[in-house]
Amino acid sequence: MTSEIEELLKPLRLAVAEQGELVKKLKAEKAPDIDVTRAVAELKARKNTLENKIEELIPKENKIDRSKLEDLLKRRFFYDQSFAIYGGVNGLYDFGPMGCATKANLLNEWRKFFILEEQMLEIDCSMLTPAQVLVASGHVARFSDFMVKDVKSGECFRADHLIEAHLEKMLQDKKLAAEKRSEIENHLRQVDNMSASDMQEVISKYNMKSPITNNDLTEPVAFNLMFATSIGPTGTIKGFLRPETAQGMFVNFKRLLEFNQGKLPFAAAQIGNSFRNEISPRSGLLRVREFTMSEIEHFVDPTDKDHPKFTNVENVEVVLYSAENQVSGQSAQTVKIGDAVRSGLVNNETLGYFIARIFLFLTRCGVKKEKLRFRQHMSNEMAHYACDCWDAEIHTSYGWVECVGCADRSCYDLTQHAQHSGVKLAAEKQLPQPKVIDVIEVVADKGSIGKLFKQNAKIITGYLEKLNKKQVEELEVRIQNAAEGEVELEIDGQKFNVKANLLKVKKYQKTVHVEEIVPSVIEPSFGIGRIMYAIWEHNFVVRDAQRTYLALPPVIAPYKCSVLPLSANEEFKPFIKKLSTLLTNVGISHKVDDSSGSIGRRYARTDEIAIPFAITIDFDSLKEPNTVTLRERDSMQQIRIDLEEVVKVVGDLADLKTTWSEIVSKYPLFEHQTTTGKDE
Repeated sequence: MTSEIEELLKPLRLAVAEQGELVKKLKAEKAPDIDVTRAVAELKARKNTLENKIEELIPKENKIDRSKLEDLLKRRFFYDQSFAIYGGVNGLYDFGPMGCATKANLLNEWRKFFILEEQMLEIDCSMLTPAQVLVASGHVARFSDFMVKDVKSGECFRADHLIEAHLEKMLQDKKLAAEKRSEIENHLRQVDNMSASDMQEVISKYNMKSPITNNDLTEPVAFNLMFATSIGPTGTIKGFLRPETAQGMFVNFKRLLEFNQGKLPFAAAQIGNSFRNEISPRSGLLRVREFTMSEIEHFVDPTDKDHPKFTNVENVEVVLYSAENQVSGQSAQTVKIGDAVRSGLVNNETLGYFIARIFLFLTRCGVKKEKLRFRQHMSNEMAHYACDCWDAEIHTSYGWVECVGCADRSCYDLTQHAQHSGVKLAAEKQLPQPKVIDVIEVVADKGSIGKLFKQNAKIITGYLEKLNKKQVEELEVRIQNAAEGEVELEIDGQKFNVKANLLKVKKYQKTVHVEEIVPSVIEPSFGIGRIMYAIWEHNFVVRDAQRTYLALPPVIAPYKCSVLPLSANEEFKPFIKKLSTLLTNVGISHKVDDSSGSIGRRYARTDEIAIPFAITIDFDSLKEPNTVTLRERDSMQQIRIDLEEVVKVVGDLADLKTTWSEIVSKYPLFEHQTTTGKDE
């Protein structure tokens, strides 16, 4: 940024820094939660004001015309709203041929870059998920937003968005009294922390109505964002469409560990669709109800989070927007990832390794380096169990958008599923030296318990086997006090009275050569639709003030090349067929355009849909040796090359094994097409 812009931002940065210091002070003094919450809300409001001012000051030449981009994407059917002929459904989109091909290429590159490179274990799990799985993960209890309804039409609105929009509109009134303005600004700062009753109070106070019909609104209610369903014809098995792909990898941890011969670390990966029943989806592909995710769960020893390949990426420079930068009003900083890990800014090598790899992947696929940053979660954002969390945010016309999350989730997920399922989800670690440990366990008379409790016997014995040391000691006291009487066991809401003489507590020592550990999980999570939209924005080009096209990198372009005969001359047809066959045989996607129209017009059509290279068959191609021209989309330069060579050259360019500048240095530039022949 220029010194003039920084001067304008200085008071806003100072305001953030002052509030950040207040938040730190309140936390250090262990102030009441309500005071800390208010201070954090004020900090967030000041941060947003700073970010919004920065957006305003971005030079116009660095902004894209979103309407032109969306016109191109919809006109050439990269994507469009689902069920459009029936009026469409908000938050649901279909990818057309070009969007589908781009997505397939992006996912294929993701597989090569992560799964193959890191030898990850890819799985494909069911999208239908039983309720108890999502109870264990916390989604049933916490995965919700507050919603209000139009009392007459029934249309739903997300309450916080509605309140923000209404209050921000009020602030635009220049005649608004200073006291009223201050009051409204205070409400805006608190929106994220409002309860249902707080929201209702604000809605009533400012007489907020439906933004569409001006009808009254219902009181806010919590709305779970998962799509609920029932599994099977009886409807007794409650389920949900999965809100993320991660849980399938956690519940399969035991099988994956066995497949990996019991060794840590290892990573599982999954690509698939997830579903979130957004109350009022908006911003096109950035907030939808069905979306594709690519997620990695890297299981690692919690006491050793070093990564064997970290030295390969330690000099990669990334833009880090740390929690400290955010609370002090500073800009994001460019840092070598090795330095960030060594200084403790990034918690550990494995997390740092994935941050660097995410950076390399996104920039390889077309995200501009200067529009990519990694923002660290502040303490009020981070889950209580997380060690560290960074979001890869990409700058678009919608502002900074979270596209990839990269978190150290500690051992929370495996612990939760082990507790709820009763299945041990742990790994064994070889000890450097054998050690003697004390063991205390309950030994039950299974035969007698089986006769007395029949089908409930397994519930009782299973419960006793899972008791920890403290629970066994407490039960021992109760057994001793019961003497010849009974001990009451409460298991999942059921009560069982077991004779004390059927239960014995056994204490002994044993030598162990391994210890049991619950692995920590490093989780990179990619939102594919968001990444695609960001790439389309970053590579949208307006040429000659009117012509628009997508300058996508060859590696994700929907087609790698086009095949264009100069005219409809019959003599060109065998060459078209031969070239198409050669390209198909080596797996190079291509589009033959033998339609009418000048060669320039057809170049423009293929540029528009992001095809990076064009092979043209002209009258010189009919002469021995048979040659063609190869055109590069962005520079519009052409070379003449032997027909037998062009396929390998296009393949190398498409796989980024070589560059266009290297090709130009080997082959002569071609200035113009031969436009005369027998048909003229």
